[in-house]
Amino acid sequence: MKADVRLIGLDWGTSSLRAYLYDADGKVVASRREGWGIRHLPEGGFTAALHAVTADWPACRIVAAGMVGSRQGWLEVPYVDLPADATSIAHGMLRLDACDSHELWIAPGLRRHVPADVMRGEETQIIGALALQPLCQANTRFVLPGTHSKWATVVDGRIVAFDTVMTGEMYALLIKHSILGAGLPDFAASSFVERAFVRGVHTARDSGAEGVFGRLFSTRALMLAGELAATDVPDFLSGLLIGEEFRIALQRDNGVIAPLCLIGEAALCQRYTLAARQFGYAVPAVLEDASVQGLWQLASAAGLLTDARLHSYSGVTP
Repeated sequence: MKADVRLIGLDWGTSSLRAYLYDADGKVVASRREGWGIRHLPEGGFTAALHAVTADWPACRIVAAGMVGSRQGWLEVPYVDLPADATSIAHGMLRLDACDSHELWIAPGLRRHVPADVMRGEETQIIGALALQPLCQANTRFVLPGTHSKWATVVDGRIVAFDTVMTGEMYALLIKHSILGAGLPDFAASSFVERAFVRGVHTARDSGAEGVFGRLFSTRALMLAGELAATDVPDFLSGLLIGEEFRIALQRDNGVIAPLCLIGEAALCQRYTLAARQFGYAVPAVLEDASVQGLWQLASAAGLLTDARLHSYSGVTP
């Protein structure tokens, strides 16, 4: 192993653990991924998972982000209030004294008080994206699609607002446990039906004051009337729910169309890019993953890339 390694970064979520070994220039020289999210740990728990995923790597400092810092994680790290940037997030990190193999620091998530909302892990991706896309620092909406999609507003390099929309979870519930998915064949291997998706987006866009809840049952009604093929239902419903995200966003922003940056899995970001076009947005910037850069940025902001010793209290002193 190279002698100039400087940091280990852990993206530790609910379902997986990703580890990165960085050299002194911030380049990833090795990486590993395991299915050891905080709900699926190996025998021996967090300690065993850490030892295994970093086996044969130098015992350098570690920065971890994600659900590992949640109430169900290894150490609960209090949320940082908005507005927030790399420096304020770094100052909210806590050192895990229970780890005897590494000097391990866990990043906080972010909190919005009114209306109540939280995020853990997405803030690290946004910090990484700002380093990768400097033009996004002025005024950009970052969208992180997923089970619980996040829409975050960045102004002058600081995260000033965010909203969570349970799109992915709602889609799964409707398809698997509601009348809208009843009697549908298994579409696991089916290809994306773009026309059905766009039709769903348009339905949400044009729903007016009723919103998506006034249009959900149209999925069933159109199929029964023979106007929507059974094979089109999943993508129509996907378009309906994702379209509602954009309709809400435009209302929240008073119709102002700000630049978008998408962070997430490529196929899902493709759907959001297509939906954005239907609402008049310019083609968004797309990043598949920014956590690698985000972990390095937080370590830098915390002073963890130097040889100075740090105090283990709530607040990192560079």
